[in-house]
Amino acid sequence: MNKYKIHFVILLGILFLVGCVKPFSPPEINSQQSYLVIDGFLNTGSDTSVFLLSRTQNIKQDHDPVMESGATLSVEKELGEVHLFTELSPGKYILPPSEFDLLHKYRLKLKTANGSEYASEFVNISKTPPIDSISYKIEPVRNSVVFYANAHDAGNKTHFYRWKLEETWEYQATYASVLEVVDGKIVLRKQDINTCWRTSKPATIILGSTIKQSSDIIKELPINVVPISTNKLYRQYSLLLRQYALSQEAFEYWTALSKTTQLTGSLFDPQPYLLTGNIKCLTSADELVFGYFAAGTEEKRRILISPGLGSFPRCAEPDTLSVQCYTLDSDCAYRTQQLLLNYHGKLNDSVTVANPECADCRLQGGTTSKPAFMK
Repeated sequence: MNKYKIHFVILLGILFLVGCVKPFSPPEINSQQSYLVIDGFLNTGSDTSVFLLSRTQNIKQDHDPVMESGATLSVEKELGEVHLFTELSPGKYILPPSEFDLLHKYRLKLKTANGSEYASEFVNISKTPPIDSISYKIEPVRNSVVFYANAHDAGNKTHFYRWKLEETWEYQATYASVLEVVDGKIVLRKQDINTCWRTSKPATIILGSTIKQSSDIIKELPINVVPISTNKLYRQYSLLLRQYALSQEAFEYWTALSKTTQLTGSLFDPQPYLLTGNIKCLTSADELVFGYFAAGTEEKRRILISPGLGSFPRCAEPDTLSVQCYTLDSDCAYRTQQLLLNYHGKLNDSVTVANPECADCRLQGGTTSKPAFMK
């Protein structure tokens, strides 16, 4: 067989494979039915427990999920006391630090505003070992910084771990706006809008297991990759790591959820399937509910670095405008959509200006309130 015939056979095979691939669209994905989603963790340590209640949406909907407000949410001990949550904002329920009996099991119970009732299985309270350290390495090939978690359980009892991240970084707008127009006058800007801090909570599911190891040690497990091109590492960068010990059942649930939400995308990835947790609907056995109730202590550790990686943000060169408006349609300091940077010239008869995106750091999603943990 000559090379042209070989190429023809390969091309024919590719066309056959493409022709056999059909979009996977189960009824549940496109259903208009809305199911309850319960996202939270019972913190039996010294921190507040937070649960978010929302409703599912089909794959064609692109708006934010509808939050479930007006529900009654509680946790109860087997044959014991009940702890009632408070709704802080629509769909967000909190329970302040409370006393829990670590030797007994607890379950989640809730009743929605429309009368539907739900309950989880009773679960044991897990004791989470502390985080030993967070380390990081610069990887030139990936042009990124990779962060790693290190932890261990001296009692060799944990074996299954989960982590959540919260990253905060300091950044600057390209230009500093020190002037503004207030009540028809040009005055010094009271609020600094040049430096901001932004916080992000990646939804990535991070899991680890030591069940196949002789000792319960997590060593340099990659938990976060920050590309240098994002400029998150140019000034100050903080990574807060939260660690949780899981039961084997909870670990299997989060592993399955990770496969269906993070790996799906090619012919060889695990395909979507219906995944529910340990929470059931009591008023209708056929009604689906999504989420997994777990209880335990939470361990936290923060790393704060200033590696100076990345580049200073670039923007178009500032323009110069006259302070006074000489005609009704002229662009001047008193009548412009741009931000006033500073006076220009010896007579202060003109100012430099820039587009808001270049001079107002808040437009990049951050806030001018400096977090207490930042230097």
